[in-house]
Amino acid sequence: MAREFKRTDRVGAQMQRDLAGLVRDELDDPRLGMITIQEVRVVRDFSQAKVFFTTMGGELDVASTTRLLKEASPFLRHELGRRMKMRTIPELHFVHDVSVERGEQLSELIEQAMTSDASKHKE
Repeated sequence: MAREFKRTDRVGAQMQRDLAGLVRDELDDPRLGMITIQEVRVVRDFSQAKVFFTTMGGELDVASTTRLLKEASPFLRHELGRRMKMRTIPELHFVHDVSVERGEQLSELIEQAMTSDASKHKE
């Protein structure tokens, strides 16, 4: 039996796709670097949405990137309103997603442990 997706999940997925395109194509600030929209979580009443993002390259730190995205939020909401067929577009809250960085750290730790273990077995 197929899993049924909640409407908030479907709206979040559509917002993720649309925001990814908007950030890539419409935000013309070269300081931002490459921003990836990882996930959008929408609350049940569609009044708020948490937008999880990661960044690569660019001149800005996480706090500055978050601030710039927050400043661009009215523009992004307006454009989402033009693209999506919803009565109201949720207020966007941008949150830096540390899961990718944390995953890389864990992978490095595992690699170090495996290398250390392999060198012990050779002795």
